[in-house]
Amino acid sequence: MDTPDSVQQAKLPRDASLQASPVASPVATPLSSPLANSELVQLQTRVIALENLLIALLAQVPDAQLEVARAMATYISPRPGFTPHPLTVHAAAQMVHLVARSEHFRALEPGPS
Repeated sequence: MDTPDSVQQAKLPRDASLQASPVASPVATPLSSPLANSELVQLQTRVIALENLLIALLAQVPDAQLEVARAMATYISPRPGFTPHPLTVHAAAQMVHLVARSEHFRALEPGPS
C-alpha cells in the first residue's frame, strides 16, 4: 500500500542532481570518497558559468549594490589578531575581482531587444 510519502517520492525526478541530499559535512571524512576527475570538471564548469552570470547581473545593479559587494569582501577578510586562512583571503580577492570585471560590461550599450 502506498503511503502519501511514497507517492510523493515516486513523483520526484530521478535526476540525482535535482534530488535533495542528506546533510553533508563540509569537511571530508575518512568515509567520504574523493571526487572523480569528471566530477571536478563538472564543478569547474558550473563555477565558471556562475561567475559569468554573476558578472552579467552585477553589470546592471546600482553603484550602491557594488559597494555592498565590496563591503562583503572586506567583511570576510581576516580580522586583526586572527590567523588569515588562505582560502578566505583568496575568496575575498575574487569577490572584488568579480565586481571589477562587471564594470567593463556596465559601459556597454544594451543591444536591441
